Amino acid sequence: MWRVRSARMFLWVYEDSWLRNFARFLLLFVGVIFWASATVLTFGGCFVILLCKNYHYLFQESFFPLPGWLAVVAALVLLPTGILAISVSVRNSRYHQGTLMHLLLVLLCLQVSLAVLTQLYSIWMAAELKSTMGQVFNQYNGTRSLARGSGTVDMLQKKLQCCGLQNYTDWLKGPAASWHSLSEKSRVPRSCCKKYADCRGDLNQLDQLFQEGCLRKLQDQLHYGMKFLFSCCVMLSVLELLAGASNGILMSHQPFYDLRFLESSAFS
Repeated sequence: MWRVRSARMFLWVYEDSWLRNFARFLLLFVGVIFWASATVLTFGGCFVILLCKNYHYLFQESFFPLPGWLAVVAALVLLPTGILAISVSVRNSRYHQGTLMHLLLVLLCLQVSLAVLTQLYSIWMAAELKSTMGQVFNQYNGTRSLARGSGTVDMLQKKLQCCGLQNYTDWLKGPAASWHSLSEKSRVPRSCCKKYADCRGDLNQLDQLFQEGCLRKLQDQLHYGMKFLFSCCVMLSVLELLAGASNGILMSHQPFYDLRFLESSAFS
């Protein structure tokens, strides 16, 4: 009977030691990943912020860069969290473990909020782009026009290397076709031209023109940025849960306070 109990105790101690070692290794691994993820998340956040800044004239709302700024804040919180995770994996400290658990909770809230915002803003901003760009393209009056909408369209087509809202044929039909006189030969604005000196926007030289629409190109960039941030949020949320579980395992083997001074023998 005594041998059975001894064997069970040995197995329990062995499994307990193996579990703690695995938790330490996992925390060390996650801490290093947190540092790398902070860089990746900062890149994604800056991409969305710069995208909104470069095309701010197409967005009526000023808070569209919010997901990008939230990603940058989460990246800043990831840095001390990674340091604490590595520190706890090397040396058990009740204060470090408690701080790490609180930072993981803050990060999890940030990641969930960011994931929801990326999905909502992706739909909202795409609809906003379609409405605003449609109005801007319909107000186009020609490359040499001083109208604000004309300059915006030309700049947009050159920057994105696109032509028209959906494609180059938009300049031949609907309100957008009114930018040139009816007596003129059908053509597209010169801002649709690739870098050819003799390009005048004539349709018989399609190889010299950009043919893809500007709306699709800009929406693709927007969706790329939002999907990138969403993927980072999902991956980091899983890692944060793993780090929290590992930290909890280590905390369970170290009591919060040493209460041995309350024993009756201490007062005898």
